[in-house]
Amino acid sequence: MDFVLEFERPLIELERRIDDLREIERDSGADLSSAIEQLQLQADRLLRQIFADLSPWQRTLLSRHPGRPYTLDYVAGLCTDWTELHGDRAGHDDHAIVTGLARLDGRPVAIVGQQKGRNTRENIRRNFGMPRPEGYRKALRIMQLADRFGMPVLAFIDTPGAFPGIDAEMRGQAEAIARNIMEMAALRVPVICSVIGEGGSGGALAIGVGNRVLMMENAIYSVISPEGCAAILWRDRAEGPRAAAALRITAADCLRNRVVDEVVAEPPGGAHRDKAAAVAALGDAIRRHLAELSVLDPDELRRDRYDRFRRLGAFEESRRDESAGAEPAAEGAAAEAAPDNVVNLDGRRASGGEAE
Repeated sequence: MDFVLEFERPLIELERRIDDLREIERDSGADLSSAIEQLQLQADRLLRQIFADLSPWQRTLLSRHPGRPYTLDYVAGLCTDWTELHGDRAGHDDHAIVTGLARLDGRPVAIVGQQKGRNTRENIRRNFGMPRPEGYRKALRIMQLADRFGMPVLAFIDTPGAFPGIDAEMRGQAEAIARNIMEMAALRVPVICSVIGEGGSGGALAIGVGNRVLMMENAIYSVISPEGCAAILWRDRAEGPRAAAALRITAADCLRNRVVDEVVAEPPGGAHRDKAAAVAALGDAIRRHLAELSVLDPDELRRDRYDRFRRLGAFEESRRDESAGAEPAAEGAAAEAAPDNVVNLDGRRASGGEAE
């Protein structure tokens, strides 16, 4: 394993000692099985100890680990007859998003997903997983094709965010993201979105409007990167760990706040330590949700998707009567029967409880 996170280092060093002993045993013929067994037990305990209580920042680092499975790894592990389709039919192609057709257990499906690179050359070609407008338009073209032929859409989200360069803005980055969100909401086929690494802001949401949104255990989903948030709030990107905790970006946070529908457990130590197991785990979840959605007709699928995002919550503006010292009261009829997931701008839940 070439790339090692700092909090993983003690475990990696212990595993290297085990490998060294096995090599010595193999070359010399000496019986070192007892020592190896003891070290392996230590390594297993250390792995459980390290990964039992990861901080939001540590999970952020794991979500960016270059050894994690990317979109094409999931496609290769889950699908057959993969055929990649290129171009937005307006003169551009974007390698930061891969799209195509494949079969999942023999059933035709459409695939869209962000793709990062494994090395510098690949990352430059893939623009580090940051799509330009043509990438989102390409994704929309494939999703509309799937809608026309009744194929489910599987979306794999793994991006720091949409590319913020001038060329992307000139070609309509905001419009491309907004149009994808609007058009995805109207698709008449099952749409399952999976956050497999970084889920960065509008760049993620542009392929994230699904009937079901799944999230890998060590993925993140946020309106901004922790470093970007820290640079804005505290003028210091080094405050990223503090921002990560405040943003509630982990899979557990997103499930608690109903941003995602299911958290998919990763292999011990993270998806980068066992790609095949991670791919299989997500595949099982996708198949299960696809079976549930396949019994719905097109109108029910659209209603299901609409209702899912309406349940995420809303903000209501309220005003405090400073002269009378009264408690803030939400304006409008919506305040009369506000659901639990409505939060006032003053930080109180509409039902009277404290906001998290």
